Order: sequence, then C-alpha cells, then structure tokens
Amino acid sequence: MGWHGYLVVWCGVFGTVALVGYGMSLAGMTRAQRAVRVEGRIEQVGEPRHGSSPKDGIAVVVSFQDPSTGQEFTVANDGERGDRISVAWTGREIGVHYPRGRPHAFRFTSDPSEGGRGLGLPTFAVFLVYAGLVVVAAIDRGWPWALVGFCGPWALSGVYHLPGNVRDRNRRLDALAAMAAVPGRVVAVLKSVSTDEDGHTSTRVVPVVTFTTLDGTAVTAYCESGLRDPAGSRGRDVTVHYSPDDPAVFTLDVGAERRSRKQDMAVNIVGLVVVVAAAVVGMVTL
Repeated sequence: MGWHGYLVVWCGVFGTVALVGYGMSLAGMTRAQRAVRVEGRIEQVGEPRHGSSPKDGIAVVVSFQDPSTGQEFTVANDGERGDRISVAWTGREIGVHYPRGRPHAFRFTSDPSEGGRGLGLPTFAVFLVYAGLVVVAAIDRGWPWALVGFCGPWALSGVYHLPGNVRDRNRRLDALAAMAAVPGRVVAVLKSVSTDEDGHTSTRVVPVVTFTTLDGTAVTAYCESGLRDPAGSRGRDVTVHYSPDDPAVFTLDVGAERRSRKQDMAVNIVGLVVVVAAAVVGMVTL
C-alpha cells in the first residue's frame, strides 16, 4: 500500500472519530454533557505542609447539593479530584461535576461556570485530517502548499482574534492599576522532584502565601512568581496586590506583571506578522 493509501486510512480513521464525536455531541450523549455540574462552596481551608508536594493542591472541604435528590454532600479534595486547588478561601465557589447519580465520583473545577460539549477529541480529529491533506498537497505539488495550508488558517485566526486580545490586555492592565495592596506572609514552601527519561533531575519549588483582603477574607494561595529566592522564602513578609473583585487574581510585583502583559502582546503581534508573511510567500510562489 502506497503512502496515498496510508493517507486514506489516516483520514478515514480520524474522520470517523470526528463524525462519531460530533454526532454524540448533537445527541447530548458525550461524557461532558451527561455530567452533572453544580456549584460547590469551600467550607474549610487547610494550610499546606511545608516541604510537601505542590501536586496535591491546597486541602479544602467543599459542600454541594445534588440537584436531583436535594441531598447535601460535604467532601474533601483528597487524591485525584480534578483541578488542583491553588487558591482557596472560606466561602469561595468552585465547580463540581460528577456522573449522573454518582455524586461521590466528584471532580473539582476552578471555574463554577466551566462546562463543555465534549468536542475536544472530534475537533482534534478534524485537525489531523486537515493536516494529512495539507501534507499530501505539499508533497505532490510543492512546499508552498504547506505554507498556505498551515500558515493561512493560522493567520486568519490571528487577525480575527487580535482586536479581542488587545481589549483583553487593556482590561488586564486596568485591573492591575485597580488592585488593592495588603500585607501577606509566605507560610510554606512546597517542593517536588522529577526525573526525565534521560535521568535528568529537576526540582520545582512553589511558595504558599497567605493574606487577608480588605473585607476580611483570609486567602491561601500558591505563589509561583514574584519572589526572589523562593526556596528560602518561608516566613517572609510580602505585599500582595489583589483584585477586589476576585482575590484569586493577585501578584507580588505589579510592575513585572505589567511588563509581562506588554511583552506577551508584542510577541503575539510579531508572531502574527511572521505567520501572515509566510502565508503570503506561499500564495505568491504557488
């Protein structure tokens, strides 16, 4: 079987996956659509143990109600329970989802409104089919087809989303300017050590900071940036800048955060220019 035959198999397999996935979504039968999604409330927050692994997340006790039975549940995030809780305070609302009729198989999500239609896999399958077709066009008709096929849609998507990205960046800069400043303290430093396939060892260090908002809300949060010598930061007093609307949005260095936002936008614009230029080169040389 020649490589064109392999392409037919490739497109057939992933095309089938896409059709089945979209069909199940239209019928409301995907796992994401069948899951029950409710809002949970953090009732208790535990202080992470110094030196423990950051993979575990902040220990919390959450209450939620099963809408089908009205039964109240109070659970803890022990073991693998969905999203890691990295910012917590008593009264914070988080998302809880579980298979229908099985509330004890719950998973947490950071965003209470987070949901989905289960379209991730079929959409990725469509991308793989498209990628296969572009590769064939590039091999049969020349490399310009690769530039047009891959850079063209990417460029159109970038141009379409650029105004929204600019507005989002401006909103974030405005939010930084409106942040409130309160004293905080690093109460623990978490550490995990991992080894890759080549035997190289890497260490991840995550400080944990606590602070109290102006309205009296006590917040415990992972702080992965903004601290010098994070490994030795336990017990250090810091100034925390947080959003009054959402204490989960905070920083220790407003200036660095502002520069990072501006640099990210510059990188995005440069990347978009490069992609557009590549697509234009491909079209000109066809």
